[in-house]
Amino acid sequence: MATIQTLSAAQARRIALGAQGFSGARPASVGVRRLHAGLERMGALQIDSVNVFSRTHYMPHFSRFGPYDRDRLDRLVLSSGGRYVEYRAHEAAFVPVEDWPMWQFRMEHFRQRFGSPGGWAHAHAAVLDRLRDELAARGPLRPAEIDPESERGRRGPWWDWDDVKHGLEVMWLTGEVAIAGRRGFERRYALAEHVVPPEHLHREMTPPDAIRELTRRAAQAYGVATTADLADYYRLRAREVAPAVDDLVASGELTPVRVPEWERSGRAQSAWLHRDAVVPRRIERTALLTPFDPVVWFRSRALRTFGLDYRIEIYVPAAQRRYGYYSLPVLVDDRIAARIDLKADRSGSRLLVQSAWWEPSARAGDAERIADELRLAADWQGLETVSVSTWGDATDELAAALGRADRHDPPRAASVGQQVSDRPRLRA
Repeated sequence: MATIQTLSAAQARRIALGAQGFSGARPASVGVRRLHAGLERMGALQIDSVNVFSRTHYMPHFSRFGPYDRDRLDRLVLSSGGRYVEYRAHEAAFVPVEDWPMWQFRMEHFRQRFGSPGGWAHAHAAVLDRLRDELAARGPLRPAEIDPESERGRRGPWWDWDDVKHGLEVMWLTGEVAIAGRRGFERRYALAEHVVPPEHLHREMTPPDAIRELTRRAAQAYGVATTADLADYYRLRAREVAPAVDDLVASGELTPVRVPEWERSGRAQSAWLHRDAVVPRRIERTALLTPFDPVVWFRSRALRTFGLDYRIEIYVPAAQRRYGYYSLPVLVDDRIAARIDLKADRSGSRLLVQSAWWEPSARAGDAERIADELRLAADWQGLETVSVSTWGDATDELAAALGRADRHDPPRAASVGQQVSDRPRLRA
């Protein structure tokens, strides 16, 4: 029986970060080819509507490459007829349009879910028929461009704006419509045949083949991962992924490894190393991460890999937030050293550090490096200054590292939230 390779936790972290594009220096310039390469490496670029600091789909390229032209990325992913299309990959995400057949199994799942007796599509068949007619006759439309009131007299009381929005979303999930770009951040919906080229729209892929390919891509994107990690990357079930892992091991693409520090309660936890994964000698990088970056988007993996117990507090009542509305994990080398809640004050041309907290892995000198990254982020967003609040145990050090940084009061509810971290800090 072959000996299973053992990796240290530090090696596993470096492999994971290298696989995600954090090894080596940032490029001097970021052109279209670099943006495509970043998208290809991640496999899915998650979308979220929150725009307090920056919309989340802009952040991963900045984290990896530094400042770049966001309009250039918009032209790649938001324009109709391009190389990317939106679908529910991890969550809503930009994916290559050629991957459309790979999501047929998920589309079929939604068709069965919504179309079964008692399902929304079954109960609102007339709504969907009318939406098909509208899109066929008028082409790509935003929900606001479909006027339910104009139909109410001859179509009956079932036709209202909530039905429009819900119906379009159902048709997108089931693959009947696709997103034909956006106006601002509002989706434009179109019949799938008007967006997806025929060679992709009509190509079929069996569920086992699709799941095997998605598992392979997740393994490549993670470098080293558990079965749960591989399943979460594209929101698959562990029982679906297990046969795909077996196939990839048999073909030599995956190798079983042990990461003792990942094992829980003395019980072995299977991990898999992709054959293209490398162990960087070191990671020398400072980066602000969006909560929806693949590095941290799976809470269990973030805790296991970085010791980061991470939860987005958007839906937490303001008075109960511990770290802030939309705190960003901050990578320093191969550590998550801090979490910082940022807000762009566009009218005042300031980047507001609403709160800042050290993580246990923080070290002396991190404040200076993070301050440099904050200056870079402010400049990328077209903001002139950085202002630091007084909420969080890292704010004083960050303000000092920023030199003559402005200070501002914390968010209104911070005074009744937790003001000082009670976690042990390992500073060396």
